[in-house]
Amino acid sequence: MTNIPPPAEELRLLDAELRQLDARRAVLLRRREWLVHVLRTASAQRSVPGAGQMPPVWPVAPGAAAPRTEATAPGVQNVLLLLGGVLLTVAAIAFTLVGWGHLGITGRALILAAVTLAALSAPVWLLRRGLGSTAEAVAALGMALTVLDAYALHEVAFDGSGGLGYAAAASAVLSAAWAAYGAAADLLVPRSDAGSPTRPDRARAGAGTAARPALRLPLPFAVVTAQVPLLLWALAVDAGPHTLTAVLLVTAAADTVVALRPAHAPVRIVGLVGACVAGALGALSAGWLCWSAAAPVAAARGAALLLLAAAIALAAARYAPKPEVALCASLAAGLCLVAGAGGVLRAWLPGEWTVPGCLALGIALLTAVRTPLPRPMRQGVVGASLVVQGLAVLWTLPLVAGTLLGPVALIERPWSGTPLDIRDAVFQDDAWASYATAAPLVLAAVAGVLALAERRAVRRPASGVGALVLAWAAVVVTPVVLELPYGAGLVAHGAVVVVALGVAERARRGTGGPSAPAALTAVVLALVTSVTLALVSLATEAGTLAVLLALAALFGVASTRPGLVAFTAPAALAHATALACAAGASAGLRPEHTALLVLVVPAVAALVAARAARAGRSAATVSVEAAGAAAALLALTLAVTDLPVLASVLALCGVVAAGTALRPERRRAGHAAAALFLLAAWVRLAAWEVTTPEAYTLPVSVAALAVGHLRRRRDPSVSSWAAHGAGLSVTLVPSLLAMWGDPHWLRPLLLGAAALAVTLVGARSRLQAPLVLGGGTLALVALHELAPYIAQVVGVLPRWAPPALAGLVLLALGATYEQRLRDARRLREALGRLH
Repeated sequence: MTNIPPPAEELRLLDAELRQLDARRAVLLRRREWLVHVLRTASAQRSVPGAGQMPPVWPVAPGAAAPRTEATAPGVQNVLLLLGGVLLTVAAIAFTLVGWGHLGITGRALILAAVTLAALSAPVWLLRRGLGSTAEAVAALGMALTVLDAYALHEVAFDGSGGLGYAAAASAVLSAAWAAYGAAADLLVPRSDAGSPTRPDRARAGAGTAARPALRLPLPFAVVTAQVPLLLWALAVDAGPHTLTAVLLVTAAADTVVALRPAHAPVRIVGLVGACVAGALGALSAGWLCWSAAAPVAAARGAALLLLAAAIALAAARYAPKPEVALCASLAAGLCLVAGAGGVLRAWLPGEWTVPGCLALGIALLTAVRTPLPRPMRQGVVGASLVVQGLAVLWTLPLVAGTLLGPVALIERPWSGTPLDIRDAVFQDDAWASYATAAPLVLAAVAGVLALAERRAVRRPASGVGALVLAWAAVVVTPVVLELPYGAGLVAHGAVVVVALGVAERARRGTGGPSAPAALTAVVLALVTSVTLALVSLATEAGTLAVLLALAALFGVASTRPGLVAFTAPAALAHATALACAAGASAGLRPEHTALLVLVVPAVAALVAARAARAGRSAATVSVEAAGAAAALLALTLAVTDLPVLASVLALCGVVAAGTALRPERRRAGHAAAALFLLAAWVRLAAWEVTTPEAYTLPVSVAALAVGHLRRRRDPSVSSWAAHGAGLSVTLVPSLLAMWGDPHWLRPLLLGAAALAVTLVGARSRLQAPLVLGGGTLALVALHELAPYIAQVVGVLPRWAPPALAGLVLLALGATYEQRLRDARRLREALGRLH
């Protein structure tokens, strides 16, 4: 049979076994950390002499932590080589600039030549022995010495030549020499000695990938230096801006060739950066030359340079190895083509037709979709077309924004008189922009392009919405551009509202819901246009009344459509509110009397919301109720200056809220109705100049106590504090505060009697809230009545009596502390048993 040890012995054995497992786990974790460190540094240490020996089998003692190095051997080596190269270069510069005069011409030339040749020859010997990092550092030193040789040669032999010309020639020679030096290193050093992949490795890497050169620095440095010879030469001969721009573009073309050829990665990166920088500068300079030219011939010269930039970008896109590069290059090419042709058009056409001409060129780029170009190039050209169209639309935004926001100024001076035309009503005294003549054409053209794209299912929802918005903008600004008469302009804007609502209804039917993008956009456009129309109509009294009446009726009729009522019903109520205000102003009513007229809108909103709720349209119900609440708030604001009228307005708002509370889902509106009725009573009392607080608090207390009584009858478990606490506090607390400043006897008498009655009711019904509140109030009333006598007694007593009395009380309490605690606990339990 199995021998089961006692629990204490088994627990001891388990603890010992767990300690052994923990010790073994710690040893294994230290071993794993050391192995990870060895694997990370093994590959880098193979190329360093003496670093091939494996570290000891166990790096540290079992009880010690494994040491961690903060820098790898290759990293330390590179830092040392970099510092050595920098110091040698600084020494060479100091020798050339400072110690030059201590030697003769022959000696100085021989020393520099010898040092340069030695520095350039040493890397080959170092590479053959596997010292790649040292060879790179010495090669960098040698290239720096060649720059010093060029400077020394200028100081000795070409001192009289121009600095820019000599710098251009020297940079060209140095670039070619460094490129030849890098190629010669590849020929003289086998790939295996240089640390680069062998021939079979390069064959496996693929035909389009070049192996790493023996020396990595000469070729990138040569490409960087090749950026400046042509530019320095152009500056040396005082070339004009066109020549400088051409030089930049030619340099960008050369960099593009370097970036596209299968060279080493650093060379391609340097070429790509050079091509982007030089090409961008050249294209911007050519664009400035083209668009700032006053004569067509000068604009054509700038356009030719832009055409050259476009050709370079297209060539780069055609042979780019990655689709992203091809897309960006073709986009830049399309923009350069449009900019060049647009600059020529600007010199030939009037200023307001420049943007439409550029837009036509941008739209023409869309024909690239039908060409056999690669897909990334087609996408880039289409992207350039979209950029041109977007810029053209941005060009029209000031006119559109002015048309929509300009009439806001009429709010400060309504009914100022019939304007000369619709433009005068919209822009008043603002200067008219001459370019605005072609804005509707631009908007219509871009809208047509988007509509065609939507018909061909190209980004269908976004294209359809964009076409709708741009077409609306074109129609809205057309009456202003054409300077239609004031009445005709109002009719045109009204027609836009009608058409927008029709489009929204048609889109809703076609998609099955009002949340479709086209339907929602059309409704929003109709609302925006209606607001602009209402603002424009403020110029004349008759126009304001007619427009607001028509808009209220139009949106009211549109509210009969189930899919639009959530948007059109609030709009109808808003325009009806504005109509009520305008009618009151037209009839000469004061603002507080106009508020009574505005209250018709909340009443109508309550009826419409009830009908929408019966139809099951919850979204429409909420929006209609929000519009009615906003109209009621406006009415209260108008009536705030006249207290009797404000009381009437509050009471009428309470009637509307009470009617809303009759609906089962809006029972909570009853609280708002009660609050409004209470505020109406308070405002009426304030208008009568009643200052007695009980006149304000007693009605509230009576209503609250009645509600609390009914609530406790329905649910006996409700606490007396929840049922009666608020009702009692509303009257007792303000009356107490008023009693302390009242010198008469009537208020304390009545308040004490009421507090006594409340206390007795609480004691009889065993309710906590009436008992505590009534008793506390009765005690405070008694204290108030006894306060004069207490003050007299305190005045008669000597000054040492109060401290002595307090000390006696404290001693008594301390002596019977435990008994006091038991009494307090019993009192708390007695109160807790009450409701």
